[in-house]
Amino acid sequence: MQKTFTDQMGREVTINFPPKRIVSVVPSQTELLFDLGLDTEIIGLTKFCIHPIEKFAARTKVGGTKKLNIDLIKDLKPDLIIGNKEENTQSDIEELEVYCPVWMSDIFTLDDAMKTIGQIGELVDREPEAAYLNHLISAGFNDLKMLAAQHRIDKKVAYLIWRKPYMAAGKNTFLDNILLSNGMTNVITRQRYPELTLEQLKTANCELILLSSEPYPFAEKHIKEIQAAVPHAKVMLVDGEMFSWYGSRLVKAVQYFFEFQKQLY
Repeated sequence: MQKTFTDQMGREVTINFPPKRIVSVVPSQTELLFDLGLDTEIIGLTKFCIHPIEKFAARTKVGGTKKLNIDLIKDLKPDLIIGNKEENTQSDIEELEVYCPVWMSDIFTLDDAMKTIGQIGELVDREPEAAYLNHLISAGFNDLKMLAAQHRIDKKVAYLIWRKPYMAAGKNTFLDNILLSNGMTNVITRQRYPELTLEQLKTANCELILLSSEPYPFAEKHIKEIQAAVPHAKVMLVDGEMFSWYGSRLVKAVQYFFEFQKQLY
């Protein structure tokens, strides 16, 4: 049976329903597909789709999110590819959609992420499972917002994602929305992921600087480096997957943020 869906870029995507040969090219969405109960249907994924690790080893790796192996994906003959506007390149997606239906997400907020979970659940015939995940995420993040308000967490924060040059999460990003959900206000007012210097960071009046574990693997030595340049701010390492992965990872993120908030009381 064929069925038509509209993806989050407004494109109509017609697939054989339910899809039996899926290539997922976004790590957080790959994890979601497995958590929705799919298994053998997922035939290809990227080298960064490491969760769940026991499923990763047995699947064909189709390159990285920004540099897909187009020929290998074609050889797999998928009946559906699931991607994301920010994670994947326009040129790769345009080339792939000539050969196969490609459904794209476009996510900026927690609400967008939950909408994506619901839509992917519908796309792969796992609507009840998706609804349950969204129930857990909604309840958990409502509690997080309430706790942040109760403990009067109101921190001005910068969230760094890269070094040489330094880059931060700015406005109009999923990260910015997740910070806000935990009582933190992003001091980076530029859009998307701007470059900045330590001198600019010093004058940004931030109380807290978060160093992400991905995409750049910040470590303890970087805390000292940044703390020396911005002595008035607290500098912390954080789990980038918990802050930036949408999909079913958000269920695990709730507990992570409960513990994280305790460090800010």
